[in-house]
Amino acid sequence: MGRAGTTAGIMGVLTAAGARRPVLRRWPTSVAQMGLCTPASEMPLAGALGHAALAVGGVVGLVRGSRPGRATALATIGTNVAAVAALTGLRTDARRSAVVLQEALAPLGVTGLDRPVPGAARRIRDRMQGAGRYVVARDVAYGPEPEHRLDVWARRDLHLLRDGGPAPVLLQVHGGAWTLGSRTTEAVPLMAHLAARGWMCVTVDYRLAPAARWPAMIVDVKRALGWIREHVAGFGGDPGFVAVTGGSAGGHLAALTALTANDPAYQPGFEEVDTAVQAAVPLYGVHDFTVDDQGLWKLLEGKVIGTSYAEDEATYRAASPVHRAGPGAPPFLVVHGDTDTVAGVGQSRRLVARLQEVSGQPVCYAELPHAQHGFDGLPTARTAYTVRAVHRFLTAVHARATAPTA
Repeated sequence: MGRAGTTAGIMGVLTAAGARRPVLRRWPTSVAQMGLCTPASEMPLAGALGHAALAVGGVVGLVRGSRPGRATALATIGTNVAAVAALTGLRTDARRSAVVLQEALAPLGVTGLDRPVPGAARRIRDRMQGAGRYVVARDVAYGPEPEHRLDVWARRDLHLLRDGGPAPVLLQVHGGAWTLGSRTTEAVPLMAHLAARGWMCVTVDYRLAPAARWPAMIVDVKRALGWIREHVAGFGGDPGFVAVTGGSAGGHLAALTALTANDPAYQPGFEEVDTAVQAAVPLYGVHDFTVDDQGLWKLLEGKVIGTSYAEDEATYRAASPVHRAGPGAPPFLVVHGDTDTVAGVGQSRRLVARLQEVSGQPVCYAELPHAQHGFDGLPTARTAYTVRAVHRFLTAVHARATAPTA
């Protein structure tokens, strides 16, 4: 083991420290910070157990080894014990996140703390592995471009589950910095959870930069929404209740979709389609293109928009959910990790503050302790709590929307 064990211990301490207070916060090095620290922030117990095993190995080496090797063994023990201590302190973050998520739902009157569920991470993993059974339509064209494809998720006995009534619909938009990503790889725990409980989910691909430039991405999401309005009833969904969600770039597109209902600038050739949504759940999104607080202008200028903020401020403002929020906004649940290195938490704080100023609908905000960008990509207890909170939010909004009027 020797020096490798010591190196592993040092890396464990550094990643745990980075999970609490990231250092690299400018694109693209922020992505490396995310990759290094996400395992520590999301799976601290697994990491702690690994370092504990290395420390035990160091003890064995100390007892059995020769005198020259004792210094190395002591270094292995010390660094890995320190890593265990650092990681152990992160273990409470999942439960703390559950409390934050529950408190966030207060504007909707949703009460009662989400109870701990033994084996929550295992259940998420099982749900991800069996998610394919909910895909009732695959690779459906929603527009003329090759990228215009979507999948429909639902229970195959949906009509029985809902007594013949239509199912509320969730539109899922994938992330990937507007340049990559796929509808098949993101939000699987959320869509499987909702589909199992009688929702219909539609997950979409869209044109990506740099082959396509802004606003192609938002136009495609709106076009997919138009497909839902026209066709989802044939699958058992309710075209009158559509919520939208997404993470990262998908969170940006979800929020912008919710705040630009029926904007003809983003609906070329299908201006007559109703693109209003009834709820929005953006996760760790980029909501203000006019502020370059983490170096994303380089990405936007070089690949996505193709112009600079200095020369094209109007486009940057129009593409920013913060600057599109108004009294017509639907209910929002915004979720962001407070140590996100890729899309800083200030992006969501500004959006929430603006929505709270102008919106007449509930604005719910959950800022999760030590959660990194894309935290829900891992099957963890925090992901399970987040999935259940989103479900509770959407269920409450749907109940309000469909309640009989006096």
